[in-house]
Amino acid sequence: MADSQLFCVAEERSGHCAVVDGNFLYVWGGYVSIEDNEVYLPNDEIWTYDIDSGLWRMHLMEGELPASMSGSCGACINGKLYIFGGYDDKGYSNRLYFVNLRTRDETYIWEKITDFEGQPPTPRDKLSCWVYKDRLIYFGGYGCRRHSELQDCFDVHDASWEEQIFWGWHNDVHIFDTKTQTWFQPEIKIFQVFAVCSDFYLQGGVPPQPRAAHTCAVLGNKGYIFGGRVLQTRMNDLHYLNLDTWTWSGRITINGESPKHRSWHTLTPIADDKLFLCGGLSADNIPLSDGWIHNVTTNCWKQLTHLPKTRPRLWHTACLGKENEIMVFGGSKDDLLALDTGHCNDLLIFQTQPYSLLRSCLDCIGKNSIMLESQISLLPPKLLQQVLKKITFWAAANHREEQRVQKEETENKYQWISSN
Repeated sequence: MADSQLFCVAEERSGHCAVVDGNFLYVWGGYVSIEDNEVYLPNDEIWTYDIDSGLWRMHLMEGELPASMSGSCGACINGKLYIFGGYDDKGYSNRLYFVNLRTRDETYIWEKITDFEGQPPTPRDKLSCWVYKDRLIYFGGYGCRRHSELQDCFDVHDASWEEQIFWGWHNDVHIFDTKTQTWFQPEIKIFQVFAVCSDFYLQGGVPPQPRAAHTCAVLGNKGYIFGGRVLQTRMNDLHYLNLDTWTWSGRITINGESPKHRSWHTLTPIADDKLFLCGGLSADNIPLSDGWIHNVTTNCWKQLTHLPKTRPRLWHTACLGKENEIMVFGGSKDDLLALDTGHCNDLLIFQTQPYSLLRSCLDCIGKNSIMLESQISLLPPKLLQQVLKKITFWAAANHREEQRVQKEETENKYQWISSN
């Protein structure tokens, strides 16, 4: 099989969904720009990335297919990928679908959830989701409401008075219980009274303002959100919602330096007390390539200095791998609001802690397989299989890096010719 087939990669895209389950990263949906037109990626395709071998595969999907969309919210519970919301040519969605990722024959079948109790959120995209106790907990997003549905949780951006439809940003919380198939809204407590040694105290804060294109992460029983956009303002505030008491923290006071205001970024838990922030679009419309780690115990942000400065990303996805590495896929390297041409399909892997000794040894063998060729076959069968996968991993990584460099050289040459 030719390298181009063996080392194929999922198409360039932004606004897609990605989750990790077991040894695989799964990617679905999103859009790409072709000749100034937004083209949504096929709804009957899901791409899998084998974390051990570094190989991509495309699988056709069946069943009750969601529409091809961008800005949907994807989350994984017990091996099932749930997709909610999104935007396509017909407008915003508030439909919920799921697909079982743990299939024996690699047959992926979508199911639309229609037999549910309660009321789902109004149609929207660019929302976020916390997964906690087999529940999908959705916050915020940009979408539409009818006049009768307007509430304080909605910041109006535009309106069609003739149809009585309003567009804007949300800060409401909706829960879907996957066990009972029920939608409901929790009673958010702005303040909570608690007692210590016969003294009574108030704890809690006001909810974050409405927003979209923010990001979220769960640590313990706390659902964190950071940044996002409302109207023409991008933010850099950090809040958490207690997912047991439904009490907001209020804006968390940061000790020291904070990341820039941004939207279309990602926030990923990397330890019991740490969050990893990556990329986004700044308040002055600059694509960002920075990375930060937030310690929730000290309330301090620390900027990472070793990340590549030349590979910004926004509206990408970031998933936690098996050894706490962050896998950033897709997104755009350009300001999508001004130059919607820079969609990516490379996978950036950020190591946030030392790898295990076994992983380090496998990587060493994989990188030096030619030099060690005569000895590899002497390894025990189980270890040999791991080594062969790692050899494939580094062969694929080297091939894709060569392709990326060639592509950049071609693009730079074309830009030079065009400017002269």
